[in-house]
Amino acid sequence: MMEARLRKTFPAGAESRAFALDAQFEAEAGVTVLFGPSGSGKTLTLNCIAGFERPDEGRILLNDVILFDGAAKVFLAPQARHCGYVFQNYALFPHMTLRENLEFGAGSMKNLERHKRVSEMLERFQLLEVGGRRPHELSGGQKQRGSIARALLARPRILLLDEPAQGLDAVLRQELYAILREVQRDFPMPALLVTHDLEEALELGDQMHVFREGRIVQSGMPQAVLDAPASVDIARQMGVFNLLAAEILSLDPGRNISRLRVGEWEINGVYYPGHLKGDRVTLCVVPGQVRVAAREGYPPANTMGLELQHAVAGPDRARLLFQGGLRAELPRTDWEHIAHAQQFAVEIPAAALRLVKG
Repeated sequence: MMEARLRKTFPAGAESRAFALDAQFEAEAGVTVLFGPSGSGKTLTLNCIAGFERPDEGRILLNDVILFDGAAKVFLAPQARHCGYVFQNYALFPHMTLRENLEFGAGSMKNLERHKRVSEMLERFQLLEVGGRRPHELSGGQKQRGSIARALLARPRILLLDEPAQGLDAVLRQELYAILREVQRDFPMPALLVTHDLEEALELGDQMHVFREGRIVQSGMPQAVLDAPASVDIARQMGVFNLLAAEILSLDPGRNISRLRVGEWEINGVYYPGHLKGDRVTLCVVPGQVRVAAREGYPPANTMGLELQHAVAGPDRARLLFQGGLRAELPRTDWEHIAHAQQFAVEIPAAALRLVKG
């Protein structure tokens, strides 16, 4: 278990604005995702936990060991914290071979034990054949695996991962995700994963904290946060929603339905407790829940006749952009059946419409 309560402020500079980190959270064994845009305080949080930055106030507790306590003037040095850190740029020493980098990470082990443990790690991460190469001779995936192996050699009590998949293509990302799942299975400990990639958060995370301007604005399981973003800003930050300005025309709690005006269209929604007829609200819907068909005649309920502005067909899915900025995503095979159409009927199921706070 890791518990952190952190406060750290930076005054405005010549080329930067003032910034304040004010975050409190816990992390158990498993992957806790720190999610948010660049500059929201995620990496600063990791650096405070690792001991590379000293908070102004707060407390950091790892397995009942105090790493930092502002009131008690406790501040353990980084090397005494038992944190395994996987840096965004790998941080492998360029003048050392990969094996030598791992030996450095093994710390004060005796020579025979160090050699054995390093060889085991190189084998586990499929790096034995490249152990004699220097970092510039390695691929991005090899450097990333080497960085994780080095972090684990010191037998850390917590693993800190700063954008570990950055710069990797889709295939290498999936390989990295598989490795991280193995690490969690074989080395049970808390892991903090910094990312701004929602798919990565959903793929790896057990818990997620959404950062915005130095504060945690929503917490929960990644899928639960996706299903119910706490605000328009958070929904926009995730980058996966259509955000629709709407007016409530009617509400029927008995039938659990509402009638909404979205632009020039009227559509059905579910009943939204706490709202009244005439309220202006923001709705969000995931593009994958928007249904698209070739238009035939007048569109039925919850279906709008919209002009297609752009379509991109990938290997598995097609992404479509309609007038008004509405995005849809559907299986490529479904798209191929209707791609020839001149007009499209776009349906937003009532259950897919989520109301978010402004």
